[in-house]
Amino acid sequence: MPEARRSVIITNTTPLLAVSAATGSLEILRGLYERVIVPFEVEQEIMAGGASLFGIPAFEQAHWLERRAQPVRIHPWLTNTLDRGEASVIQTALNENIALVCIDETVGRRIARLNGLTLTGSIGILLKAHQRGDPISIPDAIARMRRQGIWLSDRLVKQALALAG
Repeated sequence: MPEARRSVIITNTTPLLAVSAATGSLEILRGLYERVIVPFEVEQEIMAGGASLFGIPAFEQAHWLERRAQPVRIHPWLTNTLDRGEASVIQTALNENIALVCIDETVGRRIARLNGLTLTGSIGILLKAHQRGDPISIPDAIARMRRQGIWLSDRLVKQALALAG
């Protein structure tokens, strides 16, 4: 039976770093989505961390990511409300009629919803991969994320652990 068509996703900086912290790579994204789009502004945020930032090696090894070579023209309302990464994710989704975005930050998620976009975040990606059968221990992934300084609310962690079983 052929594999169901996978969706396209546009991702922000924090989920890329969080998934990298959780799994050591970005390969689960490759398995879950047909295309993973990284706006120019998001790549700039990641690379601004320098070679010592834990997520850069995983990002550089993921040659299959669709990295945009040019900045997107962002509506002033988005730039006044969000950081450049989140704003570029939402603007790219709106420009290209792509419904699914990956944003972890609360305000960015709220603005994405107000613009009619569908959301996931780093925990959602890990849970989707886990439910698909990927060998991911959600408690271990969360512990690795926290060790790298990825902030996760206790409520979100409880919810993720409950969903993972």
